[in-house]
Amino acid sequence: MSDVSPSLSPVPLGLSVTGLDQHYGSAQVLRNVDLSIEPGSCMAVLGRNGAGKTTLLRCLAGLIPVSRGCIILGETDITDMSPDRRARAGLAIVPQGREIFADLTVAENLRVAARAHGLDRTDAVDEAVALFPALRDLWNRPGGNLSGGQQQQLAIARALSTRPRLILLDEPTEGIQPSIVSAIEAVIEELKGRITVLLVEQYLEFAVRLADSFVVLSRGNVVERGTRDTLDHATLSRHIAV
Repeated sequence: MSDVSPSLSPVPLGLSVTGLDQHYGSAQVLRNVDLSIEPGSCMAVLGRNGAGKTTLLRCLAGLIPVSRGCIILGETDITDMSPDRRARAGLAIVPQGREIFADLTVAENLRVAARAHGLDRTDAVDEAVALFPALRDLWNRPGGNLSGGQQQQLAIARALSTRPRLILLDEPTEGIQPSIVSAIEAVIEELKGRITVLLVEQYLEFAVRLADSFVVLSRGNVVERGTRDTLDHATLSRHIAV
């Protein structure tokens, strides 16, 4: 990672979620979810597959509607905002599966994201790439030709090139080689304090090293919450073990 310390965002934003329900048809996926993230901190959302973690992030990003509840970003109610308005308000998401533009080069992926947010493409992209300098060596390579780990670095850098104030990361270590997991961990650690991070993760050790607070979901319900000091490793492990 570079010694450059990008500005990225002027002020991180907190997040407050109250009474959040979500349904797919007649099936209720999230049930009365409450959570609160302090500005500049990192929260990990843990739980087994199917617990509702990805659904929660998609609700927060506005990609799927909520059935009930309230989402406050900073001091702004974003519950009914479109995804693009949430993005302009300072929220970015790195979805599971990355969803980069496979036919665009690394450079084009980053510039498109910055331009869509009305930012100076050079400055915004340079700030993001300073955190993932390996992307410079892949600058003109199509996104679809990158390895899974390289695509994940690109996906995170693309989100950062929008200068978010809160970033949602959906299982950033999934299927990634250990050296790149370490690089991603170092970036998240560097971002803490300057960007608020909400992390969905199955890799418990990774989450425990990074997160200041934890929420555990089971069948759409919050069943545990706390901090490093109040939740022990055994409790967290029990809720994500298959």
